[in-house]
Amino acid sequence: MAISLATPLITAGVLVDWRAKMNRVEIPCSDGTTQPAMWFAPATSGPKPLLVGLHTWSSRYDTEGQIEQFRAWCEHRGWAFVHPDFRGPNNTPQSMGSDRAVQDVVEAVEWAKKQTTVDESRIYLIGASGGGHMTLQMAGRHPEIWAGASAWCGITDIARWYEELEASDKPYHYLDFIKGALGVAPTENDSVHAEAWKRSPLSSLHRCRSLPLDINHGIFDFGVPFMHALRAFNAVVPAEDRLDEAGMNAYLATRTLPTNWTAARPDAAYSAKQPLFRRISGNTRVTVFNGGHEIVPLAALNWLAMQRKGQAAVWDAGEFTDIDLGGHEVGK
Repeated sequence: MAISLATPLITAGVLVDWRAKMNRVEIPCSDGTTQPAMWFAPATSGPKPLLVGLHTWSSRYDTEGQIEQFRAWCEHRGWAFVHPDFRGPNNTPQSMGSDRAVQDVVEAVEWAKKQTTVDESRIYLIGASGGGHMTLQMAGRHPEIWAGASAWCGITDIARWYEELEASDKPYHYLDFIKGALGVAPTENDSVHAEAWKRSPLSSLHRCRSLPLDINHGIFDFGVPFMHALRAFNAVVPAEDRLDEAGMNAYLATRTLPTNWTAARPDAAYSAKQPLFRRISGNTRVTVFNGGHEIVPLAALNWLAMQRKGQAAVWDAGEFTDIDLGGHEVGK
């Protein structure tokens, strides 16, 4: 459901008027336009972490259920938070991971740093679904900005997803969205396919091996198969650490771990959405968890809080902030 600025958000059965605690702002863009965004900054004067939250595939800066979850965390922890538009829903040429959309996110970070004192060793990136796509896109295109990136149920290969949607009995409106962004289907010709690839995180994730990157996907996500997350992991890590294609295909087909794959250990941060499979290589981790098309906000945010720019990823559980952030399900 789209949520407008005129509609308070219901989270965990509590009416939350997030408008009263955030500001709608206009961020100047280098193409002469302005980018709308939602903005929150605590009253403290010292350096503070900055959380950059990215909206889903069909949403905008002001129509995203995770706004209140992320804002509540930032208010509790004393972080700044920006939720940019980066050209809105992914159905126009300037949206869907384009160069322009990427630059919009970069410019939103630069704008935020002018509004409050940001600890540049703690600039974090988070998103689910289409926001997971853009989180991975930004991680690959601009790894130098972030202290950590947490991506959930993200699309990692646009042309492949288009073909998966075509074969699905529930393609919804996403086929039309992709054609709206590219002009035609990504399978139409080689040049369009190449453009779809450029807008796909798999094309650039090899650049972010030094960035703490946490990739998550629910095993029962039938709209975006969890294979997207496994392929993202493979795109980052060295050849010797990659998951084998046969094992990935068998896992997707049966949703049962291949015999030579090790089950994940329990992780309290995931609550009822426990990890089923997990693999770590250096600064990169992939988790397939017991869930669907969703994010587990506290798992994501607590992990981000432990990361520092330029330092190796921290995987061991640290101090855990446990606050009620409501539900997990997201729309693409």
